Amino acid sequence: MANMTSYLRPGSGGRRYFCSTCGCQIGGGLIETGDWVISTAIFDANRDDTGIWDIKRHIYTEPTLDGGLAEWLPRTGEKEMAVWNPPDDTIDHPQEIDGKLLAQCLCGGVSFHIFRPTKEILDDPEMRRKWVSPVDESKWIACLDACDTCRLTDGAHVIGWTFIPKKLITPTIPDDLLLGSCKGYVSSKGVRRTFCGTCGATVFYDCDGRKDIVDVAIGLLHAPEGARAENWLTWRTKRMAFPEDGMRYDPVLTESLRRGFEEWGKRKHGDLLDITIP
Repeated sequence: MANMTSYLRPGSGGRRYFCSTCGCQIGGGLIETGDWVISTAIFDANRDDTGIWDIKRHIYTEPTLDGGLAEWLPRTGEKEMAVWNPPDDTIDHPQEIDGKLLAQCLCGGVSFHIFRPTKEILDDPEMRRKWVSPVDESKWIACLDACDTCRLTDGAHVIGWTFIPKKLITPTIPDDLLLGSCKGYVSSKGVRRTFCGTCGATVFYDCDGRKDIVDVAIGLLHAPEGARAENWLTWRTKRMAFPEDGMRYDPVLTESLRRGFEEWGKRKHGDLLDITIP
């Protein structure tokens, strides 16, 4: 417990715990019962063992507004996933203001806005090719990432990233990425990650060689249409990033998500989108 930070959101029935060094979400304690819940993504002993986790249901999908991950993961293996929502859950409906999209963590200690691709970006062939949606120039690209390091710094099996020019984020991000209540963690040489030091939310990923771009954790986005932010993002559906890591850790979940993600992509675009992300 000495290396964990706890956070209790006002009105919440559970206290969250995350690593004070890297931000990994470890789990939480339920105040009323004293029970603990632990993230299934943090156990490296799970490698190459297909029978450790029996993932059965999605919960709290209604507050996502669009179902979030549930539409991409309708089943694990041949088993249909159940969906559970509390009968009296409060649902927030965020609003887009002045063409900007709010990105904010659970406690509000990290808060910023992103803009859509500007004429300057669209007139730059390299920036447009690398970071703007190939099917809608008003959107950015997004992907799912199953890499081991992301899993162990987020506490989740997969994470969604979008890639935004730093000059299209306000307020300006400091060179050290420590915006608001952010804390930093160097996960490997040349790679910097940040998370909220109060609530533990993943915020940024930055690496050498991409000085003008920062990866933004999609879980921060308060898009009016829902958690997938489809009016702002075009998702790469042909493949996840680092699927081999996901297959090594939890092959049933990873393969099921791959299939569901591809099925959704075909329904959405008529085909799979394969976008090269530098």
